[in-house]
Amino acid sequence: MSAKNLQEVLDQAGNAVDLLRNSQLGAYIYPVVPAEFSNWRREVIAWRETAVLFDQTHHMVNLWVSGRDALKLFSDNGINSTAHFPVDSAKQYVPVSPQGGVIGDGILFRLAEEELVFVGRAPVANYLIYRGRSGYSVDVRLDQRSPSRPYGNPVRRDVWRYQIQGPNAWEIIEKVHGGPVDQLRFFRMGTMNVAGEQVRSLRHGMAGAPGLEIWGPYESRDRVRDAILEAGREFGIEQTGSRAYACNTLESGWIPSPLPAIYTGEELRDYREWLGADSYEATNALAGSFLSDDIEDYYLNPWELGYGSFVKFDHDFVGRDALERIDPATQRRKVTLAWNAQDLGELLANPAQPEGPQYQFFDLPNANYGSSNFDSVLDADGNAVGLSLFTGLSANERTGLSLATVAPDVPLGAEVRVVWGEPDGGTRKPTVQPHEQFSVRAVVSPAPYSKVVRESYRPGRRSAAV
Repeated sequence: MSAKNLQEVLDQAGNAVDLLRNSQLGAYIYPVVPAEFSNWRREVIAWRETAVLFDQTHHMVNLWVSGRDALKLFSDNGINSTAHFPVDSAKQYVPVSPQGGVIGDGILFRLAEEELVFVGRAPVANYLIYRGRSGYSVDVRLDQRSPSRPYGNPVRRDVWRYQIQGPNAWEIIEKVHGGPVDQLRFFRMGTMNVAGEQVRSLRHGMAGAPGLEIWGPYESRDRVRDAILEAGREFGIEQTGSRAYACNTLESGWIPSPLPAIYTGEELRDYREWLGADSYEATNALAGSFLSDDIEDYYLNPWELGYGSFVKFDHDFVGRDALERIDPATQRRKVTLAWNAQDLGELLANPAQPEGPQYQFFDLPNANYGSSNFDSVLDADGNAVGLSLFTGLSANERTGLSLATVAPDVPLGAEVRVVWGEPDGGTRKPTVQPHEQFSVRAVVSPAPYSKVVRESYRPGRRSAAV
């Protein structure tokens, strides 16, 4: 009998780890936006040297929440404080399970007193929709991300969402606007004019320089994009494709896709029975060299992901009791691992060597071959000291990098090894070919890795892990 919900999928599979490690989902796709407009190296370098236009319209969900209890829904289910959350500001929002494991994260915008929108990946939106069904006076509307493979069918979203980023971004913004634009504080919202239309804006800095995220009605997307590109031509703006966009997180230090900590616990059984058998949570692809039979070994708490400063005990929220029992000083911390160039070179050359071992393919610039990635990090004696969670190559740093969480006694500058590839020849995921594992030397480094990003981000956000 075919399963009707996530709980039935798990019951039939018998083991959540086996289910997710052998997911047939395929490669994670950033939909609709072309892979490249020029080439991904040029597009990556542009956010450090000139300016880029990121198209974020299609790969994230928009969850619109309004009503008397809109803010309460987010406060009751997130680690973040809402004691000071004025209209026209935003937060990086993080909910956790009753046991304290991170479910996901994304950006929460407060558009009006009783109107908010969450923008991010599906697990957080799914969880909030479920929680909002009981006891909250709210109206909820989900705008799903665009299909990964639309096969030529029309694609429509509620809004387009663009970012103008890079050292020349503000000159482009003011040219598009037709005059000076106030540089608001980080994560504060305003408005600007684009192609005769007033749109909402968020002060952001994904590329480490002052920039804006802007959004407006989907119907005006082409006109707005063309106006920005025309204004930015003299300032060297590059339109950024999905290949380059996918690796900007390596420099900024954000770990995009932790495994949602919802597969165990009686408190969440009703939630798992509510989630569909084809939901993100049921089809999520788990990948990497770290292997445990217990799915809870893949759960991560806020401190391990660099979100410890977000945890505020000034309000009651789901998971508070579990987090209060954690000693932050004993938790793994977020770092960047800078991969050894010689070892990475051997890995990259492997597909062109007709003889010898075959290793798991290292794609460029984003090497991840699952939706949630977990590679073992070992010290000089072969002891497990952490997990490598997101891997690729930075064209700006000319270095292989991975974002990781490591034991608190592992110092910056220490050499560790990342085990690349899955044990026993690999799983049945479509992204995996039979292979042997390969050990890569890496140096424990700050997160964010990029000096310009570390110095420009507001302390307590991504710079907190340095």
